[in-house]
Amino acid sequence: MKKLYSIFKQGIIFDNPLLMLMIGLCSAIAVTTNVSNGIGMGLAMTFVLLFSEIIISLFRKLIPSMIRIPIFIIVIAAFTTMVDLVMKAYFPDLSKSMGVFIPLIVVNCIIMGRVEAFASKQNLASVIADALGMGLGYTWVLIAIAAVRELLGNGTLAGIQIMPASYQPILFFILPPGGFFVFSLFISLNIWFKKRMEASARNRELVAKKEAA
Repeated sequence: MKKLYSIFKQGIIFDNPLLMLMIGLCSAIAVTTNVSNGIGMGLAMTFVLLFSEIIISLFRKLIPSMIRIPIFIIVIAAFTTMVDLVMKAYFPDLSKSMGVFIPLIVVNCIIMGRVEAFASKQNLASVIADALGMGLGYTWVLIAIAAVRELLGNGTLAGIQIMPASYQPILFFILPPGGFFVFSLFISLNIWFKKRMEASARNRELVAKKEAA
C-alpha cells in the first residue's frame, strides 16, 4: 500500500505532468481560459488515461513489441472516442467550447508517455495508482490555472460573476501570453514546494539517525 501511495503522490506533485514533466502544455494553455473547460478536460484525460493504462497493463504480455505503438494508439483512440461522443451527447456546450482538444487526447503525449513508460511494464494495481495520480495531478493544475485566468481575465468563475461590477477585466490573462505567465508562476511554486518537502524529509531522516545512534 505504501508503494501504491508513493506512485500516486508522484503524479500529484513530484512528477506532475504539467508542472514538472511539462508535457501536454499546448492543450492545457488552450482550455484553461475558464474553469468549466479545465474540469471537463481534466476529467476526460483522467478517464482515458486510467482505462488505457488498465487495458495495456492487462494485455501487456500479449502485445508484440514490434507493433506496440499502433496498438497503444488504437486503445487510446477507443476511449477518447467514448469521451468525445458522451460529451457531445450530454454536454454539448462544453464539447463545443473545447473544440478539437478532446479528439486530440489521442495524441496527447502524457497518455502515450505513461502507457509506454509505465503501463506496458507494471502490474494492474501500480498502473491504477499511476493513472489516478497523473490524471488528478493534471486536473488540479488545469482547474487552478483556469481559476486564476478566468477570475482575473473575466471576473468570473465557471461563468458565475465573482468580481464586483466595477472590476475591469485584465484581458492579458485570457490570452496565450497570460496563460504562459500563470503556468510559470505555478511551476515555480511547485518547484519551491517540492524542495521544501524534500528538505523536510532529509531533516526527518537525520533526526531519526541521531536518535538511533
